[in-house]
Order: sequence, then C-alpha cells, then structure tokens
Amino acid sequence: METDKNFEILAVCAPGLEEMLRAEVLALGLGPATVIPGGVTFGGHWPEVWRANLELRGAARVLARIGSFMAFHLAQLDKRARKFPWGTVLRRDVPVKVQVTCKASKIYHAKAAAQRIERALTEDHGVPLSESAELVLKVRIFENQVTLSLDTSGAALHQRGHKQGVGKAPMRESLAALFLRQCGYSGQEPLLDPMCGSGTFVIEAAEIAAGMQPGRSRGFAFEQLASHDAAAVAGPRPAGPARVPGARFYGSDRDQGAIAMAGQNAERAGVAEWCHFACHGAAEARPPEGPSGLVMVNPPYGGRVGNKKLLYALYGSFGEVMKAHFRGWRVGLVTSEPGLAKATGLPWAPKGPPVAHGGLKVWCWQTGPL
Repeated sequence: METDKNFEILAVCAPGLEEMLRAEVLALGLGPATVIPGGVTFGGHWPEVWRANLELRGAARVLARIGSFMAFHLAQLDKRARKFPWGTVLRRDVPVKVQVTCKASKIYHAKAAAQRIERALTEDHGVPLSESAELVLKVRIFENQVTLSLDTSGAALHQRGHKQGVGKAPMRESLAALFLRQCGYSGQEPLLDPMCGSGTFVIEAAEIAAGMQPGRSRGFAFEQLASHDAAAVAGPRPAGPARVPGARFYGSDRDQGAIAMAGQNAERAGVAEWCHFACHGAAEARPPEGPSGLVMVNPPYGGRVGNKKLLYALYGSFGEVMKAHFRGWRVGLVTSEPGLAKATGLPWAPKGPPVAHGGLKVWCWQTGPL
C-alpha cells in the first residue's frame, strides 16, 4: 500500500439501514458513498478513518481496506503477504489478531491461510499476535482476491462510553441514531419517549441537537496504528457541545430503576440539563408545552421482553394516548410485530425494509403529524 494514496473505507451497520448510514456519511462530507449489504463504502485516507469513527452515529464499526492482491495457492499467499508493507500501518509493540474467510477461491482452508499471514507478520515484520488483541486484521479471500482490512474501531461504536446502566433488551445507540434519521429527526424539535428504559433515544436526540461527537469519550483501535497522528485527531475532538439545543428531550418509564439509570446516563453524556425524565406509565404521557416534535418509542415486542398477547393492550393504549393528546406530533415506533404496530390504530406510512436487531427482524413504523 502506498501511504499517500486513498483507500476504501467500509462503515458497517445493521442490514436494512444502509441507506440511512449512507445519508449520514454524505451529511458529514465523507462521501461519495456506495451502499453494500451491511454497510457503506467510501474513499479516503487516515483522517477520514478517524473522522468516521469519531463522528458517525449510525456505524457499528469502521474498516480500512489497506490493500489487496491475487493469490491462487498458499505459497503465493505466503510470498505476497511477506512483501506487503505492513510497517506503514502496524507497530511492532501492538499485537494483532488475524481473521480469515475464504469463498469461491482455490485457497479454501481459512486456518492454513491465516497461518501464512501470521507468519508473514511475525517473521518478516516483527508484528506480535494475540487472540485477545483489540486490533483485528480481517482477510477476505474471494474469487482468489485477497483483501486486507483493519478494524479501526476496536469495541463496537455503539459503546459510546456513557451508558453504564442498561435495562432489558436495550436499543443500541447506533441503531437508535439511524432510526431517528429514518424518522427525519435533525435535533431541531423536541423528542419524547414514553417507554424510554435507560434513555437511549432521548440521550441520542440531545447529542444530535448539541452537535456532540458520539466518539468523544472513548478510545479506538486506530490509536494503536503506526499511521496514527495523535495531534491531528486531538484537534477536532471537542468534549463538549458545539451548540446549545433549542429543543428539550423527554423520557418516561414506569420502572423507577430505569429512570434512575437514564438520568445517570444523561449526566455522563453531558446532556442532562436538556433532558427530563419522569416515572410513570405510557398511558400518562402528555406532550410538553411548546412546539410539537417526534414521539420515538421502542416498546416490548414479545420476542425477548413481554408476553405478546398482553402487549396488544399496551400498544392499543399507546395509540389512544397519541391520538388524544399528541396532535401535530409525529410518531416513530420500532417493533418486530406488524400486528402490534397495527394495534395502535395509528396512520402508519408504508414500512421500510426489515432491520436486523438482536436476532429479530424489526421495522421502524412512522406517521406524519397526527
């Protein structure tokens, strides 16, 4: 790899939300971008990799495709892996884990292929190996082309570093961000979640409104690369808000423990002054004074939490509250069960593609202003 040349960057997301992630990539000026199954690709160099990790709310992780070559047998793989300029990206004091997949290739034994790559790294370049390494080299051999990618994120990007308390079946922050985008949320209007659990939608909305970088409080695997420029990354990494939100963000839940966790999570995220949490059931939810906005909710759907038969009444009650009290507000609802969404009696727009979430397929149902 020539160190001054752009390469392909892959931002990974839940299948079904690729178009939403592409829209975010474009909005951040990281594009042009191409949708592929399970993510979005765009060109760039290390500064774009750093920005993608720090700023993309919807990405699960960011891979840097640092090089590729053809290999039709293991001896050729060994030779070309030894010639690859690993020293431009990997350090001799940082261990690496190697993962190999093979498909439709003459090299079909992933373990044997991994051994050749590992020997090239250790014997010719002095790069140590560890099964527990945070830095992962992903090698894909497809139709005899060997593609080398570094996972530059480390821990999944939904782990922002603020949410220490979580409730049952929590929504990942990266998914929440893309569902908010799917509902047209930009941070300019209030948001209310009447089944907020540990506060994911509320906190995410407040951070969007305040222009806060999602990765501001955590570390990344790219910080352990030879190509890492700490001074360059430190520059655009503000810890606080870029602006004071004009809107406010509301969450309620009948579980007092969940509300306590939500408040603590908002405090750690630095958005507590704009977030308001209350302990009561969804049937008691009422809109705050002021302009209308978005109600965003991730109710139980019976897959992991709740008895599905009893949930029809909960969804029906939620729909009645929305129609009676939330005139002018839009509603976004995430569920795996179309029947439950329909039980609300709300005027849903046609649903989009299914989204993989916790072993289930879910949809984000949306209304226009009620």
